[in-house]
Amino acid sequence: MPKKSENEIKVVNVRLVKEPSLYSTKEVTSPEAVMEVVASELKNYDREVFAILNLKMNSKPINLHICSVGTLDAAMINPREAFKAIILSNAASFICIHNHPSGNCEPSPADIAVTERMVRCGELMGIKMLDHIIIAAETGEQASFLRKGLLDGMRSRDDYTSEWER
Repeated sequence: MPKKSENEIKVVNVRLVKEPSLYSTKEVTSPEAVMEVVASELKNYDREVFAILNLKMNSKPINLHICSVGTLDAAMINPREAFKAIILSNAASFICIHNHPSGNCEPSPADIAVTERMVRCGELMGIKMLDHIIIAAETGEQASFLRKGLLDGMRSRDDYTSEWER
């Protein structure tokens, strides 16, 4: 057996591992369609959960990646963690989704800041962020950043027109 060098570089593999399906493969072309796909799951958590819905070119979901499970009023999210699954899924676009256990679905300043970071990171990699949706606990009420006009001004490019935004 050869002696290991002190300068040895370990070889690692990063893989996307599929978990049992919780969500449908229904095409999502609006915030309302996202609600049909994931709201029933996220509205029941007693802590904030931040997830990414990865989409194919035809707007069909590839998977839902739960990036962070937080506390009663916060879920820490770093774009690096979110983009691992986005890239490994070979997603053409993605939608950020998180819940508010308080039942209030209005975006907080922290929600707006993380949305802007995710938009910018997506632009750097050529992966479109279509929306950020907040789901209120118990009621399942939603707030869409796109519908509220909160994505206006966050994007530096004008090539984001899609079926999603019409």
